[in-house]
Amino acid sequence: MKENTQKTEKRKVNKWIWIGGAAALILALLLLPRLLGGDQQGAQTMQYTLAPVQRGDVTAEITGTGTLEAADSYVVTSLVEATILTADFEEGDTIHEGDVLYTIDSSSVSGNVEQAQIALGQSRRSYQSMLDDREKLTVTASADGRIVEITVDPDDDVLPGQQIALIRDTDNMTLEVPFAADDAAAIAVGDHASVTLDSTFETLSGTVSKISAIDTVLSGNRITRTVTIDVRNPGGLTADQTASATVGAVSSAGGGTFAYGKTASVTAEVGGTVERIIAAEGDRVRKGDPIAQLSSSTLDDQLQTAKDSVRNAEIALESRSDQLDNYTITSPISGTVIDKNYKAGENTEVNKVLCTIYDLSYLTMTLAVDELDISNVAVGQSVQVTADAVEGKTFAGVVTKVSPVGTSANGAATYPVTIRIDETEGLLPGMTVDATIVLDSAKNVLTIPAEALSRGDRVLVTADSPSASNGQPVEQENGETEYYTVEIATGVSDEEQIEVRSGLQEGDTVAYIAATRGESSPFPWMNRNRGDYGGDESAPMRGGQ
Repeated sequence: MKENTQKTEKRKVNKWIWIGGAAALILALLLLPRLLGGDQQGAQTMQYTLAPVQRGDVTAEITGTGTLEAADSYVVTSLVEATILTADFEEGDTIHEGDVLYTIDSSSVSGNVEQAQIALGQSRRSYQSMLDDREKLTVTASADGRIVEITVDPDDDVLPGQQIALIRDTDNMTLEVPFAADDAAAIAVGDHASVTLDSTFETLSGTVSKISAIDTVLSGNRITRTVTIDVRNPGGLTADQTASATVGAVSSAGGGTFAYGKTASVTAEVGGTVERIIAAEGDRVRKGDPIAQLSSSTLDDQLQTAKDSVRNAEIALESRSDQLDNYTITSPISGTVIDKNYKAGENTEVNKVLCTIYDLSYLTMTLAVDELDISNVAVGQSVQVTADAVEGKTFAGVVTKVSPVGTSANGAATYPVTIRIDETEGLLPGMTVDATIVLDSAKNVLTIPAEALSRGDRVLVTADSPSASNGQPVEQENGETEYYTVEIATGVSDEEQIEVRSGLQEGDTVAYIAATRGESSPFPWMNRNRGDYGGDESAPMRGGQ
């Protein structure tokens, strides 16, 4: 079978042969007006070639030539100009993806990376500070207690440190009373105390929370020390009430006035405008509860600026880090080092090839398939590959890609088909190889010469053929019938043979006008569509013609 690359040239030659032989063809058709249809009278004298219907194998295939390529290849280039520190590999070495190939002196850019890291840290801290300030726009209670006063109104502008509210702990009261110094020395923090109200003589329970270490002289030269007692407010105590106390068996040397346990001022930590008041006077709150909400367009702008600064610093660091990565060159693929152009101690140049790596785990080739055959090629088909450089061995391949984009030249189109070869012993990239794609095959079937088939799936058989009884006679000018036309069903075909699925049998003899050297039979050329071998639509096109 001829290769695909010869098809276009063959068509040109045949075209001129047929134009030159048109007169002879017309004369032959006039002499045989009924040969093809079998339904008209005529006579002729022609030289036929006879061939027996016999069993054989038919294989439809496409052949072509291509160049082997590596499964993958990569040219490693340098993006910087500096001194190579290490290059610990040699030509022919097998390397893996990610292996370090070259390390290059990066001292000139390392400082830039550190500066970018510092700048990014500063930007992030500034941004976080702005975020914290934005959270401070929500003014919260500074202590547990009851709000006794709100000192701002909505839409008021406030400054950092300005009071927003006043919180007082009205549930707990403190009482400071004097005890004789000697008696105070016997009192300890945490001791139970009984407090007697001067106005109602009501007794309340309390706890000693503090004992003064400083002596105080009262009237009559009485030396005393102040003892602080915490009292839980039952609900009626006020800061202007007075009382005396007893701790154990010791009574106070005088009375004292109640004070609220704690009063806290709520202030704005950042400046802004009061959007709304969340709590009201008289509300009981716990530390951290929201009191008022502020807003600040200035702070919003500062926050966005800080955010942009962080992103700019990140981009700068990424850029500097990418530059630093250029000084450590790793293998992008696994494979074999084909050539090494630079070694340790040499200076790299920008965009110069340092080394080349081939992935030789398998090889590929591209076969140009003619437009008449491309519809019969599919991914997964097996391919037989041979190479002049490896005599006596056939390699197994498989079709991995059939491109839908063809290339047109000299009036014919070809389409690239990619073939993968996994068994590659003895093969190398760059070698020219021959490939055969097996489209279809039939074993031990009835066959006839391809030239014997005419349009309408008809063949000419001799009168003594067993299948002549199913055909239509072709009369000679002497009135005798030597040939019959028989309709058949065809199957697999190649350039030489066609499978006969029905219509003929062993013992039949077909007759046809054989093509002369370098041309085709005139009757098949006139009677068949290009690439068609009969009515069986499943039969593949003839590869290589």
